[in-house]
Amino acid sequence: MNEQPRRPRHLMDPDNPIRPVNDKSLTHVQQWVASVLVVFTVAHLAVGMALGAVAIDPVYQSSRIGLCIIAAAFGVLGLAGGFLIHRRSPFTPWLILGIVPAVVGLWFVLR
Repeated sequence: MNEQPRRPRHLMDPDNPIRPVNDKSLTHVQQWVASVLVVFTVAHLAVGMALGAVAIDPVYQSSRIGLCIIAAAFGVLGLAGGFLIHRRSPFTPWLILGIVPAVVGLWFVLR
């Protein structure tokens, strides 16, 4: 008589969750999403600083070069942050890609 009513199969039973809370595949996806967000957000910042350096009046040449150097630092730190999110060493040859926006900016600034 004290029998529990049957719950329809399409509804989740709070006493019997189907999926564990700390699912490894979910954590893996979260790492990838976070690292892509960090790398692309910082890459946009670095490209914007390089474009800003190109847009500044050529009279302020030292400021233009300084902005390109700061863009390189942001690019390298953004890539290192992506590696750290995946718990990998941030010291890798891939960090060279972080200076690409600054090198392109310097090419436009110095020509």
